Amino acid sequence: GVSDAHLDSRVHQRKKARLEDGTGSWSNVVPFNQQDFEQLHAECLQTGSLFCDPTFPADWDSLGYNQLGRYSSKTTGVEWKRPSELCSDPQFIIDGAKRTDICQGMLGDCWLLAAIASLTLDPQILNRVVPPGQSFTSQYAGIFHFQLWQYGQWVDVVVDDRLPTRDGELLFVHSAEGGEFWSALLEKAYAKVNSSYEALSGGSSIEGFEDFTGGIAESYDLKEAPPFLFHIMRKALRLGSLLGCSIDISSSYDTEAITSQKLVKGHAYSITVLQVHHRGSRVELIRIRNPWGQVEWTGAWSDSSKEWDDVPAEEKRRLDHCAEDGEFWMSYRDFLLQFSRLDICNLTPDTLTNDQVGRWNYAEFEGMWRVGSTAGGCRNYPATFCSNPQFFIRLDDVDDDPHDGEEGCTVLIGLMQKDARRERRFGRDLNTIGFAIYEVQTHLTLNVLLRSQSVARSHNFINLREVCDRFKLPPGEYAIVPSTFEPHRKGSFILRVFTEKEAHTRSGSELQIVWLMSSLFSGSDVKTDGFSLQTCRNIISLLDMDSNSTLGLLEFQSLWIKMQRYLEIFKSHDSDGSGTMSSHEMRAALAEAGFQVNSAVIQEIVGRYADSCYAIDFDCFIGCLIRLEMLFSESPWLCLTIN
Repeated sequence: GVSDAHLDSRVHQRKKARLEDGTGSWSNVVPFNQQDFEQLHAECLQTGSLFCDPTFPADWDSLGYNQLGRYSSKTTGVEWKRPSELCSDPQFIIDGAKRTDICQGMLGDCWLLAAIASLTLDPQILNRVVPPGQSFTSQYAGIFHFQLWQYGQWVDVVVDDRLPTRDGELLFVHSAEGGEFWSALLEKAYAKVNSSYEALSGGSSIEGFEDFTGGIAESYDLKEAPPFLFHIMRKALRLGSLLGCSIDISSSYDTEAITSQKLVKGHAYSITVLQVHHRGSRVELIRIRNPWGQVEWTGAWSDSSKEWDDVPAEEKRRLDHCAEDGEFWMSYRDFLLQFSRLDICNLTPDTLTNDQVGRWNYAEFEGMWRVGSTAGGCRNYPATFCSNPQFFIRLDDVDDDPHDGEEGCTVLIGLMQKDARRERRFGRDLNTIGFAIYEVQTHLTLNVLLRSQSVARSHNFINLREVCDRFKLPPGEYAIVPSTFEPHRKGSFILRVFTEKEAHTRSGSELQIVWLMSSLFSGSDVKTDGFSLQTCRNIISLLDMDSNSTLGLLEFQSLWIKMQRYLEIFKSHDSDGSGTMSSHEMRAALAEAGFQVNSAVIQEIVGRYADSCYAIDFDCFIGCLIRLEMLFSESPWLCLTIN
């Protein structure tokens, strides 16, 4: 396996590259598998050959490992063919990408197809995922490329156009007409980044939404829908968000079972439009799309229902209410009764170019749970919980015009574990993950944290790729603590934070210092309330050798040694064991620590760090020493010397 140190190095390099030139961002994508599309395309044209992808070959391994494995009956007779072998005039896109281009094959990835269908509604996002100008005629070389968001960065994915078929028909996704191939090739690119087609079986449309947009998705149980959900949906669609819905199944026998009113259970639908219809009364309508391109709702407001009788013909045409294309209207009330779950994917600010729409503010962190150090488990494990990574967010301003009428700061937090689908073939299960949010006080210690109640937390701990929840918090500073449910579970993750107003975020080395010091002093006679956050920040500034605003293992080791030495100095000069030092004791302690200071500096120290009785406690002693080290490193000409 890959070592933790190597993963840390890769994460740091990725952060550094993104800061320097935006590598991995929306505007500067990373070649997946280090395959450069332009270079490979030019080489194929020069040699007159059609591209064959060595990293995702046309063989059994790319199909799958179990149900679609080499010896499965489902893959009997499968042949990989290029579109030119399937029809006389293959096209990449005909008259623009449409929702009807996406028909499901034998692969259980309707969740992905619902996301692709919603993608076609926004030309800007579609052109990012499916770069325009690709063709089976001009400059054709059997190579295509797509751009996907993968765990914090955008990647450009190259594929050849050999597709799995049986009896001359595409095995998986296909267009209704049969001669259009952008959706089948996009599905192949998505299979490639996840290691196989079989890895795409089963899932939630929010996963596809996020990987096509870099957005953050939230999910609602419609049996417990909040009273303002329709307003959230309308606002989300105005902001260009992608919406999907589904009906839960009670057993595997219910999968894709069709109800009496022609809705498909366990099937991912996309929501395309919300409309308030005025005909003597207010009717909240939703337009829903079945990725199959057929099988439509037959209840109220369906294509041939009596509710449309009173609607003028012009309005009917505008709403396109009766096309037999798998798309249909339904009242919001029936939507809540018939469907089980709603998913909304909110887009990052850089995804949107329309200045007329609002934008979320966005921050992203990467982290790891390491066995023996930062894999602390949930709050049920107090001995290890505080060793989890921590991240800070400061909320200053409340929302404008809150949709729920409550004043506060809206925050969306998503915790995503990496490479879940790629790990399936190795029999590795997802970690059960979640997070807690704590209000940050002036001093944070291990004991204070464990005595405190979290102000908010993820709805539950669950073994999904991502846990995401919406919160309304008062202005203030908060620490987010992501964890696995049980301790000692290894994993990599990204934590993403969306806020309606601008927020200030930072990673959690400050809290790690607080809790590290709590461990150091827990067995001593020294009384401590914990370092102030300013002291923690000063420690990071002093010891952060690689300027990444966090402390690595070696830097923490240096800190540990330094604090042990300062603790012994403090104890040796606290002659009466009071837990504080007088100004006279302080001068001698500073000298032993390596600082020779004059009387003017001592007076400044006492004025800043001593209490009303002119006593300096251990927390202030450390704060003073760290500050002196920083001042000397910045301005060595100050009236002090360090031995």
